[in-house]
Amino acid sequence: MSKVSVIGAGNVGATCANVLVTNQVADEVVLLDIKEGVAEGKAMDIMQTASILNLNTRLYGVTNDYEMTAGSDVVVITSGIPRKPGMTREELIGVNAGIVKSVMENVLKHSPNAVIVCVSNPMDTMTYLIHKTSGLPKNRIIGMGGALDSSRFKYFLSLALGANATEVEGIVIGGHGDTTMIPLTRYAAYRGVPATNYLSAEQLEKVAADTMVGGATLTKLLGTSAWYAPGAAAAQVVGAVLHDQKKLISCSALLDGEYGQKDLCIGVPCILGKGGIEKIVEFDLNEAEKAAFAKSAEAVHKTNDALATAL
Repeated sequence: MSKVSVIGAGNVGATCANVLVTNQVADEVVLLDIKEGVAEGKAMDIMQTASILNLNTRLYGVTNDYEMTAGSDVVVITSGIPRKPGMTREELIGVNAGIVKSVMENVLKHSPNAVIVCVSNPMDTMTYLIHKTSGLPKNRIIGMGGALDSSRFKYFLSLALGANATEVEGIVIGGHGDTTMIPLTRYAAYRGVPATNYLSAEQLEKVAADTMVGGATLTKLLGTSAWYAPGAAAAQVVGAVLHDQKKLISCSALLDGEYGQKDLCIGVPCILGKGGIEKIVEFDLNEAEKAAFAKSAEAVHKTNDALATAL
């Protein structure tokens, strides 16, 4: 029997749980939150759709009872405060670092063999924190950000192309930040045909720019961080691992020489399967893309430097 635990029943965590249940990704899902009644209430609400949607997955909501998460195959960590308008992901580091570290200690007591999917912001740095404090092998720690950024990229590409988003290919690498992500417009395609055949350089530049501020745009409109696409992106990563799908998804992974970088987590194309990150795929980047990636890596390193003082 497959089991997934989602830590944090806020908007993103609850959406992730809902997608896991409605897509029947796992046999059992546990939604945990520190606030009394929140996870229980959201789990009950979701499960009351079971007879309507003909669902078989079981979802349990619990308040701070990590024993209920025992034996999880995958654990998704969404805990932490969300962004507010005008706030950068990096500004969350002080509060969220302590939360994520505490959550991981509790998770590993009960699910020492789980694959960890980190959603908490600043996502690359929180993923790096888990690597440095958990003792887990690097393949079992995945940062979700690139999956979300790539889905936003494909959304904006589909609008520019007037195409169905499911028939558009696009991937984003680099840091999960408004100024650090790199939408690879050169690799964008529509049904296998390069997007450059349909869109001008100026149109592709606008698509990339819209992608980079995709999260900030939603935060400004909503008054808080987005949740539907982030929750679904986390569930996509879970599904790829749980069902050994061997899917190529951009994720924040710990690099050891790939793309010319070491000792940091940053978005790169990964093959996801039962073991977590089974392979990092190195795209053939041109000089401009290499320079952008190096600049992005430098920014992520700088954020990582703040971890020591934050903890």
